Formats: sequence, C-alpha cells, structure tokens
Amino acid sequence: LYTSLTSMAGFASLSLTPIPPVQVFGIFVAIGIASAWFLTICFIPAYIMFIPQKKLENFGAVHAAGAEGKPAAHTPVERILGWLDRFTWRRVKLIFVGAAVLAVLSVYGISAIVINDNPTKWFKASHPIRVADTVLNEHFGGTYMAYLALRPTGASESAADSLAGMRQRLEAFVREHEGMSPGLAEAAAALREQAEAAGARGADTDALLVEAADFIEERLAAAEGDAAYAWEDLARFIGVERQRGELYKQPETLRYLEQMQQALEATAVVGKTNSIADLVKTVHRELFEGADEAYRIPDTASAVAQCLLTFESSHRPNDLYHFVTPDYREGSIWVQLKSGDNQDMNRVVDVMAAFTAENPPPLGLEPEWFGLTYINVVWQDKMVWGMAQSFLGAFLIVLLMMIVLFRSGLWGLLSMIPLSLTIALIYGVMGFTGKDYDMPVAVLSALTLGLAVDFAIHFLARAREIYMEKGNWADAHSEVFGEPARAIMRNVIVVAVGFLPLLLAPLVPYITVGFFMAAILFVSGATTLVLLPALIKTLEPLLFPKTRVCSVTCQCGTCIVSGLTAVAVVAVNVQQFLHVGWTTLSWVSLVVLPLIAGACWLLSRRTQCAPPDDKPSC
Repeated sequence: LYTSLTSMAGFASLSLTPIPPVQVFGIFVAIGIASAWFLTICFIPAYIMFIPQKKLENFGAVHAAGAEGKPAAHTPVERILGWLDRFTWRRVKLIFVGAAVLAVLSVYGISAIVINDNPTKWFKASHPIRVADTVLNEHFGGTYMAYLALRPTGASESAADSLAGMRQRLEAFVREHEGMSPGLAEAAAALREQAEAAGARGADTDALLVEAADFIEERLAAAEGDAAYAWEDLARFIGVERQRGELYKQPETLRYLEQMQQALEATAVVGKTNSIADLVKTVHRELFEGADEAYRIPDTASAVAQCLLTFESSHRPNDLYHFVTPDYREGSIWVQLKSGDNQDMNRVVDVMAAFTAENPPPLGLEPEWFGLTYINVVWQDKMVWGMAQSFLGAFLIVLLMMIVLFRSGLWGLLSMIPLSLTIALIYGVMGFTGKDYDMPVAVLSALTLGLAVDFAIHFLARAREIYMEKGNWADAHSEVFGEPARAIMRNVIVVAVGFLPLLLAPLVPYITVGFFMAAILFVSGATTLVLLPALIKTLEPLLFPKTRVCSVTCQCGTCIVSGLTAVAVVAVNVQQFLHVGWTTLSWVSLVVLPLIAGACWLLSRRTQCAPPDDKPSC
C-alpha cells in the first residue's frame, strides 16, 4: 500500500506544475497506479485460489536445510546477495566513505548542470528534420523566429493635454514662419479659437484634429492671396500634428529600431533582422534612383510618411502591417535566430536588456519579447521551477508518509536516504556529462520519487519485522539478505530491463527516459542494499530502543519532525496555488513551529505514552 501511495504521490506532484499537459499526465498515471493496486489486492489473490496446489509445490526459491529465509547460493543473484551481506556487515566505514565521496561529487556535478531545451534536438542528429534544420541555418538568416515589440507605455494623452500642447506648438510655428507669411498670425488665432471651442465640447484628440483640418479646408477654399498661403501653412502644421501620434512615422523611432537591429545582429546567434525601418530605407533609396547614400532614414516625419505611402502603392502593401499596426503606434522587429536553444534566446534577451538600459527607447516606448522561440524560454522557466516545487512538495509528502508508516522520525528520514542519494547521483552524472536539463529530464524527477523510495520501504519494513524476531541485527541481517533482498534485486532487474528498449527509440526524449529510468532503478536498488544495512548496523541502538510506545505523538522528536514536514508541505503548496510570497510564509511558519513543538511536548507527556516495562511495543 505505501509503495503504491509513494508512487502516486510522485506522479500526482506533477499536477502542481503550471503546465496543463504535465498536470493531466501526472493525474492520469496516479489514478492508474491506484487502479493497479486495487486490482492487485483483489484480483491476484482470487486468481491464485484457482491454481491447483500441486502446481505450486516447486514455486519459489529452493532453501537449503536449516537456513531460514536464506536460499542456497546456487544462482548468480543469490551469490551476489551473499557477498553484499558479508560486505555490508564488515565494511561499514568503507561504505560511508564511498557514499560521502559520491555525495560530494554529485553536488559538484549538479552545480554544473545547464538548464536548456530545444525541441528540434529531440530528434537524433541523423533525422531528416535535424539535417534540414542544419542546412537551412547554414544558408539562410535563421529558422527560429522571435519578435521584439516596442509599444507605448501608459495611457494615451488626454484631450486637454493635447490641446495645450498643440497651442504651444502652434505659437512656436507662428513665430518661426510669420515673417514669410504675413497673414499667418490672424489665421492661427482663428484656428486657436476653433480648437478651444472643440475642446470645450469634449472632443477627443483625434476628433479635435479632424475638426481643425475641416476648418482649415473651409477657410482655404474661401481665402485669396496671403491669407490662402497662411491657411496652407496651417494645413501643413495640422498634418504634422496628426502624425505626432503615429510613433512609427517619427525618424527618431526608426533610427532607434535601426540601432537595436545592429545590436541584435552583432550577436553570434541572430542571423538576420527586419523591421519597418528596413522598408523605409529601401523605398527612400529607390526614390533617389538607387543611390547607396540614400539608404537611410529620412530626416522628417513627412518624408517617412511619403516612403510608406509609396510602399503601400506596391503590389504587396499588406506586408507593411507585418511590422507595424495600422495606427503606427506599435511595431516590432522580426528576429531570425540560427539556434533554437533556450540559452541562445536568453543571451539575445540579455543583450537587448543591456542595450535598452544604456539607450532608453524614445517617445515612451517599451520593449517586449514574443514569438515561438521566446515562448519556449518562458515555458522552460515555468517547467523547471514548477517541477522543482512540485518535487519538493512530493518529497515532503513522502517523508511524512514514511514517518507515519514507521512511527518514527528517524526511520522516516532513513527511508529517504536512498531516494536522496539516487537523485543526487543521477543529476550529478548529468552535470558531468554535459547533458542539458530539459523537459524530459524535469519530468523524470517525479518518476524518480515514486520508484527510488519503494525499495527502501520494502527493505526497512522487512528488516524491522525480522529484527523483532531475532532480537539483534547480527542475527537478522543474513535473513534480510535472503527473501527480502532477493525480491528487491529481481524487481530492479525486471523493471530496469523493461525500460532498456527505449534506447532504440527514434526520439531523444524516449532514449533519455529509458537510460535514466534504468539508471535510477539500479542506483536506488544498490543504495538500498548497500547503504541501508550499514546505517542500520551503526544506528541500531537508536533505531531499536529497548522501550518505546508505537505512536507518533508519544515521541516528541518524531512529532516535531512530522509537524515541521507538514508545515513545509502546506507552505510549498500554498505558495504555488495562491502565489503567497516566501517572506510571508516564513513569518507564518515561525509562529506555527513553536506551537507545534509545544503541542508535541505536551502530547509526549501523557500517561498513555509511558513506555512498557517488559518489551517494546513496536
């Protein structure tokens, strides 16, 4: 039951990740494990009842005479177990030194792990998709797309502010041009009165400019001489005003895009970039008969608008709106990367972050990334940290289950040692070999939790039973390496070999799962059969006290460890689901933990917790 519950906890922990498909996978497998346990408990015994007794006479291992539970060493498995029995009894210090060395090396290897993913690399290097990807990126700008948008920040300018700003710019325009246009001051005064009247009626910025343009058109139609020239100047002024909100017609915006593209292309990852600035420069060059020196951003917004109008007259005018919105307020840079690695995308993001910090965007624009390659980075971040948190929560839940199962905090911690060392070794090897920490590897952590602890549960549960019969570990260890250890080793071999066919799969994630699952099973099995016996021998006085009441609440230390674990489980899950800050959770935990410690102390002092005089109760 407990091995099934721990496996269910491992897979159910995937439901805490922020990735819906992973959540579905975890819940589905957890329900499957529960169904398999139910059928095993109900169906298998009923089926065995139909097997004739004579067919079961030679079933199981053949035992040597006088060796209770210990088979004769006539098979390789039994010879290996016999050697392990002697080794774990005689070489305890060597085992501890070896475990410590492996733990230190594993920590160093884990520190070298690189978090990176690239779905294209899920195929083998010889796969046509990988071959095509390599060729395309050698000959073209890049097959991995990302986009850097520049959007205005904050709310749009109010009508009152727009009117005040237009009044100031109109006065400056009059001062600059009234010497060449005698009637400009009078015409500007009439336009100012009309704009203020429109503002008083509550017209927004766009409506105010439209009404001003209509007003100028009416006056221009009736004007003659100098007055007509003045109204033409004001029509040009209103045209410039209407373009002020069109941020991507402003030369400073386009020049900033040009600088960003140069910074992007300076990286070794980006092969090519495109934006509205490239369209404007190309059209501007063609308007000047293809002169190379004309391949630049025009100096005025009107000239930019003329270039854009010319492009809109071409045979593919809608291509313009791949780079800018129709209102010319939002635009983007199309970035082509030669690599789909998330590390490379992160490098590009960091380059742009440094560039914008040193060169703030003009006109209140703010950069924002989007696109499939960038989505992979966001997805990876959610996957890695989501899996880490879900694994931590499941680890704590399994620890709490072990404490409840064995009615002892020390036994619960002991049962988690093979799991912890297995995880450290597997991920340490991954760091040493340079294997990226990607999505398949992240999902494996849940499988590790479910499988690695099973062997420890079987071993420790049977070890306690046999110890109670024998009275000491010196007499019990040989029998533990009989039937219990044989079952564990066979389980390791059968399940691990079952994963090995995945090594022949065409997809790299399947190969990764096959290799790591087999490695997890072998390492966890070896850790259980080597390290746990040595620990039991060393900690025998603490693990098997002379008197003890078999109750979690009667043992103050076990009760406190259980309380700490429960608080940690609640904190991890609350942080994931309610997004409460760790600082808040830490303060709440500091308040709760002393209360738990006090409650455990009081509970352990009850009359019912008095130890029996004759023999231990558990």
